Amino acid sequence: EAQTGLWKQYDPRELATPQAFARNPRLVWEWYQWRRELIDKAKPNAAHYALVDLEQYIPNFLLVTQNIDGFHWAAGSRDMIELHGNIARTKCYDEGVLVDTWDDDIGIVPPHCPHCGGHLRPDVVWFGEGISSHLLDTAVEATASSDLFLCIGTSAVVAPAGSFPLVAKRNGVRVAEINPEQTAVSMMADWSLRAKAAEILPALMGRLGLSSSQFGGL
Repeated sequence: EAQTGLWKQYDPRELATPQAFARNPRLVWEWYQWRRELIDKAKPNAAHYALVDLEQYIPNFLLVTQNIDGFHWAAGSRDMIELHGNIARTKCYDEGVLVDTWDDDIGIVPPHCPHCGGHLRPDVVWFGEGISSHLLDTAVEATASSDLFLCIGTSAVVAPAGSFPLVAKRNGVRVAEINPEQTAVSMMADWSLRAKAAEILPALMGRLGLSSSQFGGL
């Protein structure tokens, strides 16, 4: 479609930066708005719903995700850390405060913060920005103290989350990997399953005695 062709000419690594937003906030906001619209047309899959059931089944369950699409939240996950933020949320560029609503300034892109009047931006971690130390510490502590660490659908090469499997192993935690491809985690994992999460997670949950009707009607 026309919008897709328009945005293909831009490198995401050049738009998803504080510098790009400072230079051209309208361009960056509109690019994220296009991405939001694409996400709105999609739905969580069976893996997302299986993890919701796992959360209800296992005490002290914690989901840590690098995804910003919000599908885990949409599926029903609540005990969760979104390390890289959520594209559906918005915050003040100057103060970093989350903003749920703002005045509908027709023609003003990006919209203005209702508190300080500055620009609003997506609540995501841009290239060159750091992850919240509180979220990171919580994720690392949970990893180190867990009984089982599931590494699902990630190449484990993006820092700092890519180091979590190693943190788990160093603390005597068993690691299970689910990924169609071999990754850096595969050799260190106690179990490494070559499969798509949307296919194998519902099957594993079925082995635990949870019916398929719990997977979002799938």
